[in-house]
Amino acid sequence: MPLSEHEQQLLAQLEKQLHADDPRFASSMGSRAVRGASTRNIVLGIVVAVVGLLVLLGGVMIKSVLLGVLGFVVMGAGVYVATLRSGKSRGGAPGKGGTPRRSSPFLQNLEERWDQRNSGGQP
Repeated sequence: MPLSEHEQQLLAQLEKQLHADDPRFASSMGSRAVRGASTRNIVLGIVVAVVGLLVLLGGVMIKSVLLGVLGFVVMGAGVYVATLRSGKSRGGAPGKGGTPRRSSPFLQNLEERWDQRNSGGQP
């Protein structure tokens, strides 16, 4: 079901407020962060998986269990490499202290309105 005009406006306001409050988190949730594996990883993974398949088939042809298992392991490694996500190093600024952040006045207002709406239906 599509969002109403009012819901779309609220969503746009929330998005704008999120970008203002925590731009780093907002950018990580953007479409750029959804990007999966890099082309390099996919190509390398496919090549390794094909080599593993050839080793596996070679092991079957000469009836060598050890060579077959080795080929299977190499194929698995190729699939793993192909599905790795690319990204920057995980290092960087350490997390903030143990105290939780206070929410913005905008979000507090929304929470109050939500609580009022929910409590209004109950006696």
